[in-house]
Amino acid sequence: MAGVTSVPTDEESETAGEALVSYTREGLVVAVKVGATLLEASEACGAPHGSHCGGVCGCSTCHVYVRSGGELLSAIEADEERLLGGALDRNDESRLGCQAVLLRPGRVLVEITDESFETWLDAHPSEQDRALALRGIG
Repeated sequence: MAGVTSVPTDEESETAGEALVSYTREGLVVAVKVGATLLEASEACGAPHGSHCGGVCGCSTCHVYVRSGGELLSAIEADEERLLGGALDRNDESRLGCQAVLLRPGRVLVEITDESFETWLDAHPSEQDRALALRGIG
């Protein structure tokens, strides 16, 4: 992405008040300020993370799995819990990217669900080749 020259170390990001978000399937890593959501982190690094509602907790298409670092995120609230009830392939690591706020520095490992990835592909047809290449598809 333009403007991204290097990824800071864990220590550098903590000193700067940032969290590192790593994407398991896309191989992307981004440093974002504490207070950002996982969906905002995805947007900052160009991760193919879909959201039909635009990130206002109106759907479940920004569904992700938080593989590690969940303790750095805000707690699940009632609206998120309700929407996750309709998410495909929900598990104990499920979060909505628009509602999961980074509360303190550290590293979070995220897997964008297939549903969210497909939502992003549908909304960004001109960027499909890049997104598929990030996942090693096509």
